Amino acid sequence: MAGFWDRFRKQELESHFTEKDRFDGKTVLVTGANSGLGFAISTEIARRGGRVIMACRRQIPEAGEKVKAISGSENVEMRHLDLTRIDSIHAFADGLVRDGIKLDVTVLNAGVTPPKARRTQSGLDEMFLVNYLSNVMLTHLLISSGTINLNYDSAIFRPRIIFISSDSHQGSSYVDYDEFGRYFDYGVSKAIANYSYFKLVLNTYATELSKYINRDGIRAGIHVICPGPVNSNIVKEAPLLLRLILKGIFTIIFKSPAKACKPVVYLAISPDFEGMTNEYLHMFRPKRMDPKVYLPEEGEKLWKRSLELWQSVDPMARIIP
Repeated sequence: MAGFWDRFRKQELESHFTEKDRFDGKTVLVTGANSGLGFAISTEIARRGGRVIMACRRQIPEAGEKVKAISGSENVEMRHLDLTRIDSIHAFADGLVRDGIKLDVTVLNAGVTPPKARRTQSGLDEMFLVNYLSNVMLTHLLISSGTINLNYDSAIFRPRIIFISSDSHQGSSYVDYDEFGRYFDYGVSKAIANYSYFKLVLNTYATELSKYINRDGIRAGIHVICPGPVNSNIVKEAPLLLRLILKGIFTIIFKSPAKACKPVVYLAISPDFEGMTNEYLHMFRPKRMDPKVYLPEEGEKLWKRSLELWQSVDPMARIIP
């Protein structure tokens, strides 16, 4: 129902997004870029002149070749990144350093919705690791290595980090530290609830990250966006009956990735957001996140516990100073 009504709500900033919003000279990382929303974001940014690094674990190089063909740009490359494996996250970040790549925009889009708990190599649950903790790891590795350079000379365009979230985070429960990072079995109902819950956790982290790196002035724009309901393949692992029902709803009501990517691309490049941080868009509508996201004590506790958990499973953890 929310997806249906979203199609008719006024999109205040939609008219601000024009063909003048281009990425010429900018390098953009998109995670989960081989399909769905990530593929569409990559295509639109490449079409607008950006150098696109598509990070994913499948369809290499096929997805990249499709982006080149659709966008008309050859300035697209694919790099392997498996967010279920901590060693792959390190290898990816180290590869960017080795090749001297500096990121102007980082779009953290990747996410999974497995129908039940799945233990990863690190012992962490797959949805927890991919949808939340891997984003903590990536942001710290990319910033601490200088791949996302916060010590730039020009203030014309500050680096931006965009977290893809969902407005379904509104009303989710407080972070449960009794189960935070702990593996336990669960089924479809808990998996559905976890999707929204982990978005609230992610939004809280993004808010704290924005405060942390911008404590002495804005050095980077850290933003969160819900692109609205997207007709993607995110429910591909759901039980058959549920998958058929959801795909029917997605097809009838939800937007195509090509349309849903537009507000993400706008947030990533528009001068409307230069010198700003911790903005939240629901499609093209600015709004507030769930009030719990902004509580200082919640953000500080999540930051501390997240880094402690990362260090406990990864001796190579590199934390932003």
